[in-house]
Amino acid sequence: MDHPNNSDGQCRIAVDAMGGDFAPATAVLGALQAYHQSKDFELLLVGNKDEILKIASSNQFSIKEEMIVHTDEVIEMGDSPTLSIKKKPNSSIVIGAKLVKEKKADGFVSAGNTGAMTVSSIFNIGRIKGVVRPTLTAPFPNEKDGFTFISDVGAFVDSKPLHLFGYAILSSIFIEEIYGIKNPKIGLLNVGEEEGKGYQLTSETGKLLSDSNLNYIGNVEGKDIFKGTVDLVVCDGFIGNILLKFAESIIPFLKARIKNYASLAILNKLRALMVRTPLREALKSTNYELHGGLPLLGVDGISIIGHGSSTPLAIKNMVLRAKEMHHKNLIKKIEVAINQYSVNQ
Repeated sequence: MDHPNNSDGQCRIAVDAMGGDFAPATAVLGALQAYHQSKDFELLLVGNKDEILKIASSNQFSIKEEMIVHTDEVIEMGDSPTLSIKKKPNSSIVIGAKLVKEKKADGFVSAGNTGAMTVSSIFNIGRIKGVVRPTLTAPFPNEKDGFTFISDVGAFVDSKPLHLFGYAILSSIFIEEIYGIKNPKIGLLNVGEEEGKGYQLTSETGKLLSDSNLNYIGNVEGKDIFKGTVDLVVCDGFIGNILLKFAESIIPFLKARIKNYASLAILNKLRALMVRTPLREALKSTNYELHGGLPLLGVDGISIIGHGSSTPLAIKNMVLRAKEMHHKNLIKKIEVAINQYSVNQ
């Protein structure tokens, strides 16, 4: 299969047109919205050519055929990540990652199978030298109208101390470069703030962090995430993914409780209407669509993984975030910074 060449140096972002619960429509529309909003990059849509052209045409988007990299296989949301990568080599997730590996794209974004996207990025793009395990880093809103970042939130469900130490390095670089938080404060998620708390993984990770050049302040508890005690909370992916899924459930829970309260009486409904607008504004930063997706930090190229239920707005912001990461030369900065810390990964 012929892939486009990226020899002109123009930023080029590839989008998995077949990834997500509502693909290809949401993926195609979101990608095209990003492209028409900010035309300082080139867009590649990876997926079934006929379906992509049909969606673009029915939504009055003009699209050139050279913007499409045709694939005829799709990794479904329920497919085994490792097996699907091997059995479906011409899938959009595999081909998109290979475009980055071959320097024919600068970034790849997908709302498809998270496990398959992670595996494909690691094996097809490869890891930055010095990185043992990549990580997914997620922003959680906090009381200070900012964000507390959590790493890892599910790239891997089992981790060793050196892995968690690596997550701290990768995520701190990302936070500083993309969010402008200088020398981010780092805490290790534990069952108590005192030294010696927890189990072997946390105690050994704490020692590594304490002996490093990172701005590590010690153990933090779950309550510190929303308080904003630190900028980055480090934990293993099993715990981090539970935290992420729990946090995602809070807003739907609040909406359901308010709806139930309003249904009890007319006066309750009026009270609910009075607080609806300020509540919506206060919780605006919790909307995952505004962040798009999560970067898989540590791979030797830009890889962003979105929620399976991503809307066109979420896809658009994933594409724009990939473009921002490229313009800020994040991968090169990680390569340089990874060697500045005292523990060898």
